[in-house]
Amino acid sequence: MICGKPSIGQAEIIVALDEPSLDEAQRLMDRLENRPRFYKVGLQLFSAAGPAAVNAVKERGAKVFLDLKLHDIPNTVASAIGSARELGVNLCTIHLCGGAEMSAAAVEAANGALTVLGVTVLTSSTIETLDACGVRGSVGEQVMRLARMGFNAGVRGFVASALELPMLRQEFGPNPTCVIPGVRPSGSDCGDQKRVATPAEVVRAGASHLVIGRPISRANNPLQAYLSILTEVEAAQSPRIA
Repeated sequence: MICGKPSIGQAEIIVALDEPSLDEAQRLMDRLENRPRFYKVGLQLFSAAGPAAVNAVKERGAKVFLDLKLHDIPNTVASAIGSARELGVNLCTIHLCGGAEMSAAAVEAANGALTVLGVTVLTSSTIETLDACGVRGSVGEQVMRLARMGFNAGVRGFVASALELPMLRQEFGPNPTCVIPGVRPSGSDCGDQKRVATPAEVVRAGASHLVIGRPISRANNPLQAYLSILTEVEAAQSPRIA
């Protein structure tokens, strides 16, 4: 269980299109009957289909979260963000391990047309993962270390696990966009995710967006799974009557 203040604003569900081809991503969106208004295009789909995947989402009138976790020299990342801006994506990730100069270059290239999200520590990572990479301290300490660096460089959106979300809200308040992957309905298989929480927990802790993939895409009925999670999210955001 995670602790935090009640939800901030209306949280949006982002359905992850983690599919090996554009045809399969299209089939998933068809099965969802165009109900979701936000989709994630990540490394797998973008590597297979490129900008066509972004365009396929936009043609359905939905928003695009381009999750490529850009990490390169500042000029290269700035150029990639500029290309994402031209594609009309709404959210795009950089990896904050790239440093302050890279982060600032990304924000400048976005020019307010899209939100740059700083990835802190992957939800598949543990303290053992960090230790093996030479990072000392807890996962939470590393998340906040990177988030502070990114915030000082102008980044106003973060990707972290639900466990670190309360710390981000306490430090930076209600305004930054907080996109939370590793969201799993109760009883779902966690797969390779190590730091997970339920949709209701994430919403109550103040997430602005929840990224949900396999619990929807691998369900026997993806639309029913999506609507069930949507109901849980909406209930978590409803005012409680004493």
